[in-house]
Amino acid sequence: MDDPVASDIGPFGQVPIEIVISVGKARPQIRDLLRLGRDAVLPLDRRVEDPVELYVGDRLIARGELQELDGEQSGQLAVRLTEVANLRDGL
Repeated sequence: MDDPVASDIGPFGQVPIEIVISVGKARPQIRDLLRLGRDAVLPLDRRVEDPVELYVGDRLIARGELQELDGEQSGQLAVRLTEVANLRDGL
């Protein structure tokens, strides 16, 4: 069975890309940043249940929820997509 997306983009469909998952941002003052050491806690601007954002470069491509995998991959993080951008028109 042919993949219509793969045929639409030609040979570039096999090129790997890096997706960055953003779970939040921290905005400490410089003096507080310089005091950080082992076991320091840096609060983020999001809660655990808030969605994460997926980026390719600077472009937002999707949002999702963090999950922990089960079975042989137990303990590994994953993202369940809840919203995906129309990459031609934006999210």
